[in-house]
Amino acid sequence: MSDGRLYDGFVPGRFPIDSYGNGGFRFADMSHRGSILALPSGIKAWPVGAMRELADEALAPIFAEAEEIDLLLFGTGAEIAAFPGRFRERFREAGIGLDVMQTGAAARTYNILLAENRKVAAALIAVG
Repeated sequence: MSDGRLYDGFVPGRFPIDSYGNGGFRFADMSHRGSILALPSGIKAWPVGAMRELADEALAPIFAEAEEIDLLLFGTGAEIAAFPGRFRERFREAGIGLDVMQTGAAARTYNILLAENRKVAAALIAVG
């Protein structure tokens, strides 16, 4: 990641996900190893490697931008996984729709909705 736009694991702007797999993602002519959040403000590294690691702190960046997000696509990794009810309720209260699916499906859906200029964000757990 060397084009100068990256700062402390953050790339400002909205970019499609070019590819995923091998433990990371490609976007904005860069490669990132690990999970990511694709938010209205930009794409940032996300320290969640599995659903069991999901915690309030990990979701805070999403809720900080809630007014700019109508729908969050949550990629659970290679397999679909249950999304904890206590977190679902927080999304409901914040007025953010939540769609939980495998990371590949979430990345593809994110790209489509981004191209339509929708108020979408994605939380994508990296796939090995």
